[in-house]
Amino acid sequence: MTELPTLAWSDAGATHTVRWRSEAGVPPPKRVVVADDTTTADTAYRLACEGTALLWRGDFQNARQLLQAMNRRAERKRRVQAATPLDAFHLHRQAQAQRARTLGMLLIPLDADYTVPLRRAPDVRAACEEAYGPAAGEGSEASAVSLRELLGLIGAHEWRKKGVEIPALNARIHPHYGVFSPVRGEYLDLVARAPLPSQSAPSSLDLAFDIGTGTGVLAAVLASRGVKRVVATDQDPRALACARENVERLGYAQQVEVVEADLFPPGRARLVVCNPPWVPARPSSPIEYAVFDPDSQMLRGFLAGLADHLAPGGEGWLVLSDFAEHLGLRSRTCCSTRSRTRASKWRAARISGRATRRRRIRRIRCIRRERPK
Repeated sequence: MTELPTLAWSDAGATHTVRWRSEAGVPPPKRVVVADDTTTADTAYRLACEGTALLWRGDFQNARQLLQAMNRRAERKRRVQAATPLDAFHLHRQAQAQRARTLGMLLIPLDADYTVPLRRAPDVRAACEEAYGPAAGEGSEASAVSLRELLGLIGAHEWRKKGVEIPALNARIHPHYGVFSPVRGEYLDLVARAPLPSQSAPSSLDLAFDIGTGTGVLAAVLASRGVKRVVATDQDPRALACARENVERLGYAQQVEVVEADLFPPGRARLVVCNPPWVPARPSSPIEYAVFDPDSQMLRGFLAGLADHLAPGGEGWLVLSDFAEHLGLRSRTCCSTRSRTRASKWRAARISGRATRRRRIRRIRCIRRERPK
């Protein structure tokens, strides 16, 4: 396990150190001052903008109110007018990154057992264990974390307990911390409705692959449609644990096998499904890997390897938003729907699609491998 970096500050003439926690890999602030209920929002915001972190020693609920006040001040900043949608996208990401840096300067202490030693603090031990792992026990050290990250942990813990209703399954999926939650269901409806390859009976499909399974929701949808065996892959340990827990809870553990793999598992299947990240840009935190795919690496890898993992007569379903194409971040030829290999013929067609808000369009591109004549 990688040793956590150290956060240091001075108070009452003494130097103090604790371990620094940041899921996004943000380095510990170099300048830290102690803040409490007497600290004003203007002062906190000014210090944060200057790169000085505030280690909170007051009431926890007051810290939350202070963070909200700092956020209001960040939103007042003058916005630069963008000339194109692509410029607007980049400016938005820059503004979001700057706001995250500023609001991330309000810090909360954690005891070794993940208890928050502040007045009116909630019990965050379960949320921290889900994200950081079990407390180390005797000999472990106290730490500090940004309040913004801690609130994200609390929210993720509540989502995990409550779950996300999936109409296509008539059940709930329970996302883990760091695993993208399927809160928008358009793409799930597409996978639930699209005709299975050469479907003559509901149970006619013997094997399907779900590439980059995340919560396991698409694998569960395929299993619910009668696919006899689904191999779901991912390389993120959190996603693997999340998918296994969900398929077990839904009763599909005998149909769905969750395996660690970089894209494809060994062998060929009649159906290969992939819902890759849909924006070719650099993620700034672990959770953003479900949305941002640098240089479309996963998308390109899926398209390049699909030929070697489709059985004759099989289909590859690429479930993708064309948001990046509208912005000009990716050309439409990147997802070319016609290609040839030396061994087989391929043809592709869009099965279905539906527009959503902000011009985000979910669609399935079906790439079929024709049977040899």
